Amino acid sequence: MVAGSTKMSKKMLPDLSYEDRIGGVVFGVDEVGRGPLAGPVMAGAVYLHREHIPEGINDSKKLTARRRHLLSDMLHNQADYATAMADVHEIDQINIRQASLLAMKRAVKALIQKIGREPDCILVDGRDIPDWPWPSLPIIKGDSLSLSIAAASIVAKVERDEIMVKASQEYPGYGWEHNMGYPTKEHREAIQRLKPTKFHRQSFSPIRQFYEKAD
Repeated sequence: MVAGSTKMSKKMLPDLSYEDRIGGVVFGVDEVGRGPLAGPVMAGAVYLHREHIPEGINDSKKLTARRRHLLSDMLHNQADYATAMADVHEIDQINIRQASLLAMKRAVKALIQKIGREPDCILVDGRDIPDWPWPSLPIIKGDSLSLSIAAASIVAKVERDEIMVKASQEYPGYGWEHNMGYPTKEHREAIQRLKPTKFHRQSFSPIRQFYEKAD
């Protein structure tokens, strides 16, 4: 580990301060989808090329869906990145925290395979770092501080949203095409009305409680 967790500063937009300080090949890693009641957790790993960094990269939660898709397309052409997920079955088996770390590990391994080089350091959003051999720095609110992490949040969010929109066609009525599996009132009411699906996280309390009441 390079250093301890870093608190959020007063900067308005993410930049390359961490990447500049570290030097070399730096990956940014973030995950999305820890809170939903349905669907996978997705992680992104990004290696930015300084001469081709799209303008407007920010924490994916602060961008419109249209802007996220535009930036994701630009990153596809101007950066190296990989995404990976842990599915609902894995989430239920090992818990959401461990599944998030597993998705991160898979994304980093996929990016290494893609570019044919290991990172000198990995910047990770949050406090937790997966069990991997590369030097790493956890950054609290990293998606608001590091361009690499923010870019990772974008590609992971776009891909997970696409999965949820596709799943909404197979399981209509839950509103996944716009709530993305999060526990909105619409989604929770649909669970009571339509029952949980195999795409729901059975280990999450609202789903467990449904079956407990049914018994």
